[in-house]
Amino acid sequence: MRKKTIVCRRLKSLCAVVMIPAVLGGLAACGIDNSYTSHTVAQLPAPAYRLSPDKPAWQIDGRKNNKILWYVNADWWNKSFGKDMITRQIKKDLNVDIEFVTGDDSKLNTYFAGGDLPDLITVLDANSRVVKAAKNWAYPLDDLADKYDPYFHKVTAKQTMDWYRQDDGKTYGYPSYSNTEKDYGDGTVHASSGFIIRKDVLAAIGKQDFTTPEGFLAGMRAIKEKFPDLIPFGFNEFNGTNSSLDVTLQNTLGVPTTKAGHRFYDRREDKDYLTWLDTFRRLHAAGGISDDSFADDGDAFNEKIQSGKYASMFMASVVNHGLWLQTWATAHPDSQYVAIDGLRSTQGRKPTLTDTGLSGWTINFISKGCRNPSKAIQVFTYLLSDYGQMLVNYGFEGKTYTRGPGKIVRWTPEANKVRLTDSKKWQNEYRMAEFVLFGHDRYKALNPDSFTDAVRQIQNFGQPWLTTQYEIENIAPDQGTLQARSFSAIETKWSTTLVSLMRSGSEKDFKNLVEQYGQFQKENRIDEINKIRDTKIAANLNRLKGSQIRS
Repeated sequence: MRKKTIVCRRLKSLCAVVMIPAVLGGLAACGIDNSYTSHTVAQLPAPAYRLSPDKPAWQIDGRKNNKILWYVNADWWNKSFGKDMITRQIKKDLNVDIEFVTGDDSKLNTYFAGGDLPDLITVLDANSRVVKAAKNWAYPLDDLADKYDPYFHKVTAKQTMDWYRQDDGKTYGYPSYSNTEKDYGDGTVHASSGFIIRKDVLAAIGKQDFTTPEGFLAGMRAIKEKFPDLIPFGFNEFNGTNSSLDVTLQNTLGVPTTKAGHRFYDRREDKDYLTWLDTFRRLHAAGGISDDSFADDGDAFNEKIQSGKYASMFMASVVNHGLWLQTWATAHPDSQYVAIDGLRSTQGRKPTLTDTGLSGWTINFISKGCRNPSKAIQVFTYLLSDYGQMLVNYGFEGKTYTRGPGKIVRWTPEANKVRLTDSKKWQNEYRMAEFVLFGHDRYKALNPDSFTDAVRQIQNFGQPWLTTQYEIENIAPDQGTLQARSFSAIETKWSTTLVSLMRSGSEKDFKNLVEQYGQFQKENRIDEINKIRDTKIAANLNRLKGSQIRS
């Protein structure tokens, strides 16, 4: 999820996720809350074709010259349609011409303020005001499917539909990269983080125990002695809250997400977590962490990866760094980065690694301003189907890919040559795996070549500890509230505190910074924020329970 390097989720972090700002809360009177509220599916015209529960409507509907206006709230989205082999086939199959419009929050605000909505709207924040108020401006997908395309129910994941179901019992948006419990269980989802080290460094320093704080520091001293020109320890670039030394480290240490009574647990105050942050402080003081690591951006981080500058790293989103990991591994096969045991809980907890959850990444809606809702739901069904997903990910069987035993997908020699030698053609003419607004990890998992060799070992190493954290998805305060503003201030404070903790001069300074952060939280409504979190955790658990009952 990206996603996930042209698209950036997971992709999952090369591009900034575009959030719907608090200003949308001010549009309640003129857009989100009132416009189109009374419009119902029952008022829409009957389908111009005979329905079949066993055949998707796009294969039945013979209407020509259909047009769809699709707004994507992300400036990086490729607006081209019908010029590459993938979208040409979509256009042909669906008899539709899609016009993409992209923009930022200001443009989305303008649409809602004006009341003239595009046919389809895609946003990127499941916790946004837009998503929460969807029943006022979007059609329920369940009802549209019943009226125009019952096959939609066959291609959706029930747990995902239930996750996005609103208090009226209807589901209005469908996400990309929504991973269900089944997806986690069948190996669709891959581990995406780990403690990695160069093979030549590992061989040279002898047996070391990187799982305990003292063993970790001893191992780093051995690295510094044997490889004085290398940076002993690196981590993902700081971007707000650092992705590897915040949540990813907490997951690796198995820090709980909730406490007794399914209440929110502040993982940043966890003793185990703070012990490891203090360990990094000690390592920094000993010269094992470069000060540049606190200032490097993503490009600088990747440059050091592909030049093998780090002896070891604690890395999140390994897929997003696969190109640079592979560049180094190809040039220096005996020095490839490999995952090993490291950074384990001092309290005996097992790692609880996770990836994209039920909320997914992009969330897609059919607005009540849609001019052709029957064709719109056909677009959803098509792109969610196995046929549509195989098309957007792999193209055409026999021409660009072949299927082997166990549904394993391989590129044809011709397609693979283009993939490896002509990236411009691969992007502009083939456009494989870029049309991801309804993407899913299960299709990427079919092709062993979806991941570089340098990434695969890291993924496999972490797979035994992969788990879900659905209970804490989307539990931040609603945007536009006082608690949301306080929450934003706390997050900003933590991002600077995290750096200061590792650069602090003594254990006493470290503890003082922790106390100051705790006091800052108290001064910024943390008790109110945690009550909101508790309420949302309970709602998440109820949704999950209800989904299991209905399954």
